[in-house]
Amino acid sequence: MLGAKKELEGVLLVDKPTEHTSHDVVARLRGKFHMKRIGHAGTLDPMATGLLVILVGKATRVSQYLTSVEKEYTGTIELGKVTNTQDAEGEMLETRPVPEFSEAQIRQTLQGFLGDQYQTPPMFSAVKIDGVPLYKKARAGEEVEREPRFIRIMRFDLLRWASPHIDFLVSCTKGTYIRTLAHDVGQKLECGAHLKSLRRTASGELRVEQALPLQQLLDMPMPELEQRLIPVHQAAPRIAL
Repeated sequence: MLGAKKELEGVLLVDKPTEHTSHDVVARLRGKFHMKRIGHAGTLDPMATGLLVILVGKATRVSQYLTSVEKEYTGTIELGKVTNTQDAEGEMLETRPVPEFSEAQIRQTLQGFLGDQYQTPPMFSAVKIDGVPLYKKARAGEEVEREPRFIRIMRFDLLRWASPHIDFLVSCTKGTYIRTLAHDVGQKLECGAHLKSLRRTASGELRVEQALPLQQLLDMPMPELEQRLIPVHQAAPRIAL
């Protein structure tokens, strides 16, 4: 008598498309694998693209480790426009003129955010207060006090300055809201800002160059897709399994 088929396990690296929530990606891959035991190691906002680390089968047990690693992003900040969500998906709250900043001024401003600090989560976020996600309160027009969270910014490099757009690379600890960082850059420069685009390029030692677009993975024959699964001991080499 043939035994039951062994459950797949491993880490799958997805290049998430825009307009998909991280939950959407997990749901589509559950359908592809015909498995319930699938999760991810670190949410990306729907607007954001890039590396989404998917955990398949028993790999979900290392979720806490893979979620806690440092993250790297590239993106664009647009000065002069403030939105209620701190990114391009929100409603415009105000517009301000953008002064003629030099590249040196922009670079110096970004460098001023390096190091340990506390960041207040945005109202449009999944953080829960009294069991209710903040974004639900925000949609109802409520503004509530949020407890600042400890974060660390290891890199905040200027890639290109073409007013009013700042192209950047940032490396940070988990839980850092890059759209809040963009908003705070605008506050520091006294002209306002929001996050125009964002792409996660790395999560710990895993990089987006190792990933494939979601649709390409969904279109793959299962044997080929199974070969894309990274063994847990390779994806999370520093922990004892």
